[in-house]
Amino acid sequence: MTNFTSFAELRAICLDLPSGHPAASAAVAQREATLTKPPRSLGRLEDIVAWLAHWQGHAPPRLDRVDILVFAGNHGVTRLGVSAYPAEVTAQMVANFAAGGAAINQLARAAGAQLRVIPLALDAPTADFTQHPALPEQEFLLALAAGYDAVSPECDLICLGEMGIGNTTAAAAIAAALFGGGGARWAGRGTGVDDGGLERKCAVIDRALDRHAALLHDPLAIAAAVGGRELAAILGATLAARRQRIPLLLDGFVCTAAVAPLAKLRADTLAHTLAGHVSAEAGHRMLLDELGLVPLVDLNMRLGEASGAAVALLVLRAALACHTGMATFGEAGVSDKPADATEPKAAS
Repeated sequence: MTNFTSFAELRAICLDLPSGHPAASAAVAQREATLTKPPRSLGRLEDIVAWLAHWQGHAPPRLDRVDILVFAGNHGVTRLGVSAYPAEVTAQMVANFAAGGAAINQLARAAGAQLRVIPLALDAPTADFTQHPALPEQEFLLALAAGYDAVSPECDLICLGEMGIGNTTAAAAIAAALFGGGGARWAGRGTGVDDGGLERKCAVIDRALDRHAALLHDPLAIAAAVGGRELAAILGATLAARRQRIPLLLDGFVCTAAVAPLAKLRADTLAHTLAGHVSAEAGHRMLLDELGLVPLVDLNMRLGEASGAAVALLVLRAALACHTGMATFGEAGVSDKPADATEPKAAS
């Protein structure tokens, strides 16, 4: 198992990252130019295939093995009335995943992906982060390592998701700490809290920011102070995927907030990621804008559990099918030269 010993060691690893494979993405672009369609007529589908090749290092890229990793954790802050559901729902939903009864089970099957659900100390919720750090440094590093080790080098693509009652509060607190604006800017209704619950959520986030104000300069310390085990694991999995050059699809607001500290440490850290979707959670679109990520789909989803990333995987499969299955102009006997729109001049 990977052993991160300190924030200082982890920070050094986060700053020492490999680049992709420009020759592979260039080869994809060359083939795209020969396919039986007008240039750029498939839009972002063409970009997706080039992105996959750039990080996988071969053209055409593959989607033979796709892992959906769903990390689950519990949050002590739920005792402050920030969620419409009690904390025990986290473990109940993990059992539902195991039984095949959740939305992500159906979506993973439809998208041809392998689902793995990884619970993280569900019987030991994080601390109330308005009073203490959610996770001490070593517990944060342990959870991060669990996510790091969950990434298999054999994967062609990783999709990330989460389950954790109270984790939209943690995600909003991370976003507020990193990008400013307080609870009012970032808090949403999460599992469906009423107006009173939303007001409590905003206040809880603001108290947490005051409590941990001395850490606002340190993205990793903030992730530990106001995050959670499943968010730490998502950060670790994203870091592992980058270091192994594996492309990655993010799910919704919680996943995006979990990886935002990486972008604060090094601006290009998330180059191997795509935002699977933009969720209906209030702060997600703003957070994607802050990170320069453009979502693949917008379906007003807010379920979590990697559901948006799994739907986006279907888009990736469509993109790759077009790239590998279409005929070239030469193969199809189709002219690749547009007709001259100008009228021929009359002979003088």
